[in-house]
Amino acid sequence: MIVYGSNLSPFVRKVLVYAAEKGLTLELVAAGLGRGGPDFKETSPFGKMPGFRDPGADGGKDFCISDSTAIIAYLEAKYPQNPLIPIDPIGRARTVWFEEFADTILFAMGSKIFFNRFVAPKVLKAGGDEGIAAAAVAHELPPILDYLEGVVPPSGFLVADRLTVADIAVASPFVNLGHVDVVVDPARWPKAGAYLVGIHARPSFAPLIAAEQRMVAQFG
Repeated sequence: MIVYGSNLSPFVRKVLVYAAEKGLTLELVAAGLGRGGPDFKETSPFGKMPGFRDPGADGGKDFCISDSTAIIAYLEAKYPQNPLIPIDPIGRARTVWFEEFADTILFAMGSKIFFNRFVAPKVLKAGGDEGIAAAAVAHELPPILDYLEGVVPPSGFLVADRLTVADIAVASPFVNLGHVDVVVDPARWPKAGAYLVGIHARPSFAPLIAAEQRMVAQFG
């Protein structure tokens, strides 16, 4: 099975971490920002990362889909062992909420920072707007961390006292913030900070983060 994109994308990273936690093997093919060609276009008609291909899965034809939530829903249905989306109504609803929170509210905030401090100046060589990034750090990030500080339970997992897609989705955008030296103040947000450290230390996350740090360093 193939994922198209870059694991510097929180959405691509979410799929790769999910697969690692499930014991699934996915091949990452570089795509996005002009890369990927017709194979990527077939999986993601609007060029959004990630695209996904399961060769021969659709009656002998390749099954292609885009969007991290759709990809994970497909994989969870195809490989139900070790479920990462609870089946009970409350657990499932809470997992869907946290994934939506991460994919919309958290990503919208984080992208203002990561795009303007890394993607625009380092990758696109177009310069970034530090004012936008600084405003997001000062005004948008604290309410998000306040929310997490209030909802992280003693177990260290957001739903069902075990790892779920909720944790993978929420932790993923914070990796990007770390790449541009935005860290969670442990004095102000001790529970949220410890939660993110714990999730990022998992064997599914840690090797990806280390590889990304080397990649980011190459850009200076």
